[in-house]
Amino acid sequence: MTAPDAQAGSASDRPESPPELGSPPELGSPPELGSPPELGSRAELGSRAEPGTPSELGSRAEPASRDGVGSRTILGAGLLGGIATTSGIALTATSGWLIVRASERPAILMLLTAIVAVRAFGMARPVFRYWERLRSHDAALADLADRRTAAYARLIPLTPARLGRRGRADLLTGVVDDLSDVVDAQVRVTVPVLSALVASVLAGIVTATLSPVAGLVIAAMAALATPVLALGWRLETRSQQTLLASRAEVARVTALVSGNAGELQAVGAGGQAQAWLATAHADLSRAARHQSLGRAVAAGLLLLLTAAGTVAMTAAILPGVGTAISTPVAALLVLTPIALGDALSTLPDAMRALARSQASARRLRTLLDQQPAVRAAGVHPLETTPGMPPPISVSELTAAWSGNVPHVGPLDLRVEPGARLAITGPNGCGKSTLLAVLARQLDPTAGRYRLGDQDALAAELGQARAVFAVLDDEPHLFASTLRANLGLAAKPGAADPELVEALGRAGLGQWFAELGPGLDTIVGANGRGVSGGERARLGLARGLLSRRPVLLLDEPVAHLDHATAEAVLGDLTGSTTGQSVVMVTHRRDALAGFDQVIDLSRPAGE
Repeated sequence: MTAPDAQAGSASDRPESPPELGSPPELGSPPELGSPPELGSRAELGSRAEPGTPSELGSRAEPASRDGVGSRTILGAGLLGGIATTSGIALTATSGWLIVRASERPAILMLLTAIVAVRAFGMARPVFRYWERLRSHDAALADLADRRTAAYARLIPLTPARLGRRGRADLLTGVVDDLSDVVDAQVRVTVPVLSALVASVLAGIVTATLSPVAGLVIAAMAALATPVLALGWRLETRSQQTLLASRAEVARVTALVSGNAGELQAVGAGGQAQAWLATAHADLSRAARHQSLGRAVAAGLLLLLTAAGTVAMTAAILPGVGTAISTPVAALLVLTPIALGDALSTLPDAMRALARSQASARRLRTLLDQQPAVRAAGVHPLETTPGMPPPISVSELTAAWSGNVPHVGPLDLRVEPGARLAITGPNGCGKSTLLAVLARQLDPTAGRYRLGDQDALAAELGQARAVFAVLDDEPHLFASTLRANLGLAAKPGAADPELVEALGRAGLGQWFAELGPGLDTIVGANGRGVSGGERARLGLARGLLSRRPVLLLDEPVAHLDHATAEAVLGDLTGSTTGQSVVMVTHRRDALAGFDQVIDLSRPAGE
């Protein structure tokens, strides 16, 4: 078990907070190379994406024409919502006029206009509301599609070096939820605010026409609602970051416990795991209660404002009732503040959505506005023989994930074609950093790196990355068929016999023979369970199917027992004929099949 993480808000200062067990490290240090980004790119096989600035990538995915059309659509939806809200206010007010006037028993013809108006307002409110929902959601969903495309395009150059130590599930869920929150603000904030504004203006104009002092009451009520909503937004904003951190901690601990249930049970830590979950949920409950204060305060003050507006309206028109103002009109005017207050009652939820959207936008900017770790994108074609591993050499090489302090090096290293090299050393000595440089996921800070006779940094990035297949300690299995999971790495059009052959070379021949559905077997979540050794071998089969000349392994047997690790590495060294293999590991056992072993914890030349 590693040290507890310090990212998750109030839980971070507890000495017994849950550690990271086999999951990618948290924000601030180099991630495990090859972690599947789960954003559509191929798992464990590196990325072919070209680097680029976030603004360039974002602009290609968000055309200005769509932004303009979307803004006009949302504005139109707000006006439609204003008509719907005004219809609701008019329905209440007109109904009051009709009831009071009917109590005077006039001729029925005197009531027909009001009766028709009540029916018209009653039908207009749902019709215009439905129309507003259609337009606003259509614009929001189109905008969400554009933003997701842009966000994923900006994430690809950041993979894996700039994605931090957030867990895979936390990262993907966070990006998806944050994008949804940002776009939802159009529907949950912009449209309701515009609707309330339009309704307030129209209500003020109509009441001012009937009685100038009544118009002033409505205007004052609408104006006083602004600081009330601003206070609610302020309270929501202050608690938003704590709530998001608490939610992230619950997701992290849940994934940690569910993903390592067997290991926790084996070491007798089941009770401790339950305590971690209880603490995380308790923190989330406290944060949610604190956050609800903003909405509660705003909603309560709006109720008081509605009551005050009604009393003020009554006091303002009472002297003129029976003379300048008829009794039915007085009823209409008194009911208008109540109806307006009902229309304004949805705005505290809009302020909550606004605070949530702003917090989500800040998180997205923090993640996506980073500079890619690979800036040296060459343009020269890589001159290698297809399918043949090139010689790999580094000289006086240093590299760092951030800052100027090297995480590895200076280092001199040469890997001959077809060689099997194991690199050992304790955690933090730079093993994964070296692997990231070799895979062209991280630029070196100094020294030289050559593929064959070429400068690797001058070679075209996609071609340089295509030389390497990367396998980490936790190959991801998607909830799909075995064929689909293997097909991620295979060349397009790979036939089933090729997949079966790769399984046999990876040591899974007997395991596969016992599967009734064969390649149609469902694995991953809700599918057939696989052991740690079987998962590692499936990752190896993917690497073999990729037919890439160099296989980079980052702690592939870190969580396996000695016998299983030895068997997996034996299958590895026996099946990678014609491929160069570079493996980093903190274990010094089961390395008999490797040509050379380098210990990074020892000074060069020792």
